[in-house]
Amino acid sequence: MTTERSEPATTADERTMLEGWLDYHRQTLAWKCEGLTDAQLRTAAVEPSELSLMGLVRHMAEVERGWFRKVLVDDDPGPIYYSDADPDGEFHLTEADTWKEAYATWQAEIDTARKNAARFGLDDISVGRSKRTGDRFNLRWIYTHMIEEYARHNGHADLIRERVDGAIGD
Repeated sequence: MTTERSEPATTADERTMLEGWLDYHRQTLAWKCEGLTDAQLRTAAVEPSELSLMGLVRHMAEVERGWFRKVLVDDDPGPIYYSDADPDGEFHLTEADTWKEAYATWQAEIDTARKNAARFGLDDISVGRSKRTGDRFNLRWIYTHMIEEYARHNGHADLIRERVDGAIGD
């Protein structure tokens, strides 16, 4: 698999721009994971950190689910990898955890996110609320937050990838 990264349009309307940047950052995380073995993808950045590329992908599957399902449309199918007993479960990897499963789960959450977002305008307010604050959000805010979330974690992915095999890139 070769990840194609599409540069976001430079003169698009607001929604196309936001969706373009979000897709770009999704593609960047996939690209950072490309060509590595399951063992390499499970490799933590630096002890005591548990951050790994596979853990970041699993985390972003949870984040996609949280914002585009739980908050946007008030659909709560429950967590994928974490639990009350293990709130950071997406980062607690074993040798049984595979890229194939993590990637498929992440992509399924992205597909659901796209379908749910397509039903809303940028100014439309979410049906669900933040579990932490009780706030509702417009789609514009969710897109902006997701871009920020991916950008931050792609910075982590850069450092982890360099540690794993020395590969560097934008």
